[in-house]
Formats: sequence, C-alpha cells, structure tokens
Amino acid sequence: MKNSHLLFGVAAVAAVALGATSCADGPQIVSLGVDDTYVIPRMQTLRLAPALEGAAYRWLLLTPDGEWTVIGQSRDLAFVEIEEGEYQLKFEIVDADNPMTFTTTVIVVSEDIEYDPYISRVYEYRPAPGQFVNMIPLYEEGDTEADMIRKAGESICGADGSIISLGGFGGYVTFGFDHTVVNVAGQADFRIWGNAFADAADAVASSGGSAEPGVVMVSADTNGNGLPDDEWYELRGSEDGKPGFLRGYSITYRRPAPDHIATPSGSSIIDSTYILWTDNAGQSGYMPQTTFHRQSYYPEWIDAEELTFTATRLPSNATDVNGDGTLWRLRPFEYGYVDNYPNDDAARNSFDISDAVDAEGVPVSLPGIDFVRVYTSVNQCCGWIGETSTEIARACDLHLLPTP
Repeated sequence: MKNSHLLFGVAAVAAVALGATSCADGPQIVSLGVDDTYVIPRMQTLRLAPALEGAAYRWLLLTPDGEWTVIGQSRDLAFVEIEEGEYQLKFEIVDADNPMTFTTTVIVVSEDIEYDPYISRVYEYRPAPGQFVNMIPLYEEGDTEADMIRKAGESICGADGSIISLGGFGGYVTFGFDHTVVNVAGQADFRIWGNAFADAADAVASSGGSAEPGVVMVSADTNGNGLPDDEWYELRGSEDGKPGFLRGYSITYRRPAPDHIATPSGSSIIDSTYILWTDNAGQSGYMPQTTFHRQSYYPEWIDAEELTFTATRLPSNATDVNGDGTLWRLRPFEYGYVDNYPNDDAARNSFDISDAVDAEGVPVSLPGIDFVRVYTSVNQCCGWIGETSTEIARACDLHLLPTP
C-alpha cells in the first residue's frame, strides 16, 4: 500500500507529544508552538494547533524524493497515516515583519492492540416508525433507549452482523470503529451491508427487486471527546441534484392515539390511517399497518408523542408494475447509497470519504472519519409491502481487510 499523507486544517484527535504524554493519556494540543517530535499510532490523528500568528501559514511535507510539498495553508493542521514510518513536517509563518519556520518529525507506530475492521460501537439508534421497528432489534417491555442502542450494537458490530431496521424516512443509526477510517485517495474507504435484492424477472437486468436506499453521513472527532457531536457531512450519491432530490426535508410522525380506530383497506392493510405524517413541503399522509406486521410501528421506548427528522430526501424509486398495487419493484439508484444493491455487489456497497459534501452540497476535504450515520432517505409507501425502510447489517474499513 502506498503512503497516504492525509491532512486537513481543523483540530482532530489523538496527538501524542514525545516526552510529554503517552498514547494512553489522550489528546494533546500543541498550544505554544511545534515540538521537535511526535509519536502517534497509525490510523489515529495528530492535531497541531500552534498559538503563534502571522499573515499566512504553510505546512509542508518532505516527500521520499527529498522535495518539500505544501500540504496545508492554515494555522491548524491534522495528520493521519495508515503506514508506519517517520514523516518530516515543516510549519512556516509567512509574515513580512516576523517570519518563522519550525520543523518536526512525526513517528507513526503500530497500534498496541490490532484494530478491528468492523463496527466497534453503536452510539445512536433512532428509527422512524416502520413495520420492522420493535422487531429488529426486538423491543421488550421496559427497554430504554440505552437498551435499544445496546441491542442495535449487538446486531451490527463485528464481522457477523445481523439486520436492524431504520424505519421510514429519517430513521437513523450512528456507529464508529476502534480507529480512524483513513481517506485514501482514489480508493473506496468503507463498506456497508444491507438486505437489498434484485428481481431476475425484471426486464432491466439487476434493476428490479427491493432497494431501500439510505444516505450515508460521516464525521471526524474534531473536538477529541470520542462522541459523534461534531459537524456531519453527507456522501454525495447519484441522485444529487436530480428531480425529487431535496436537502433540508423535514418530516414529523405522530404516535396513534390510544383510542385510534383502524381503517382497513383490502385484504393486506389492516389500518390505512395508522401513523400520521406531515412534512415541511406542505404534504401529509399515513404510514399504513399491514397484516404481516401487527406490532406497534412507533418506537415503544420513546416517550415523545411526535418524532421529527430532518435530512436529505431522495426521489421515490418504487414502480407499481401492474398498476393495481399487486406487484411493486423498488429500483436501485446508480451509486452512493446503503441497502441499494445486493450485498454481493461489493463496489456499489462501498463508499469513498472523498465524496463528502457540506450542508450546501459543497465538497469538503476530510483526511479520515471516526463516525458514520445511515438514515432512510426515501419517503414512500408501496401498498401491501408497506413503507420503504433502510436496513443495515454490518460495516467494515476496507483498508484493514486482507488484499484478495
């Protein structure tokens, strides 16, 4: 694997100053200048935040051929590496009155405990209502939100994950790894498994079946507290900017009243007015309850009578094939979403951190990420098969898997 010198100009995690602190002591911010030497484990992030100020700044890296190349032009810098070795950095304060230059060596060492390629922790599990909610994972009377987060983790952590459902539009899960997933240029960085399937009978090869696409978001632990409370970035997919694509879409679901009277519709819908939803586009409707799933669709461990989610909505992908509601096909989008293609299509279920964009859709540069969030991104119900709900099973850092 080639060295990947990946840096960005905001504070990140796990800076360890040689002679000042050990790896176990936690993050260290350089506050008065730049030390001579730093030691960091690979796939952890060194953050450098000199207090000295000037008119402009440059960070340079000494390449293997002996040339200095500019790798940053802001005062703060963060550095993360996959490969062990010594890396020479130079920090220049570009100032007509008081120019300064500092050099430092970053020694990247092997981790004390071998990293796990797969999910190590679930931080949040917040599904929207849906026909598999309270079932996968199973809600038991008295379970709290912490219990359900633990159960979601038991399902999707590790190499042998099992499915969890995110419910209707907006429902999400947030998870992380035991290391920083590095953004390696020109490569996919991580993979997520779902339960999409293709319908061989469809006239368009591999484009039928059931795709329930979920958008992927990523975040770096810029404040170093180990929690997913920093800025989030969406990974751009094929539907970005197309008709039906809408950023900032907000939907609110209402828990059915205790005295709610069901409105059956046909043989498979036992309640066509089950869960009311309204959105910020002036639309409203109901999530129906089907005869196949009769448990509560509203997350039972959540006390709130309403649940609101705000996220990017993708275009509807369902087709009523016969026009009478008897046969539905949920076609996959071209690329960029979870639970969109069958799991044996590794390329289309893999994701590149370089596709990250901010809330306005502007590309951003991230050297690595510490947290991933997946949410259901289509708001649609398809008759007897119910609402579209993203499911995921597991995820892995592709850079830690053995090369085939």
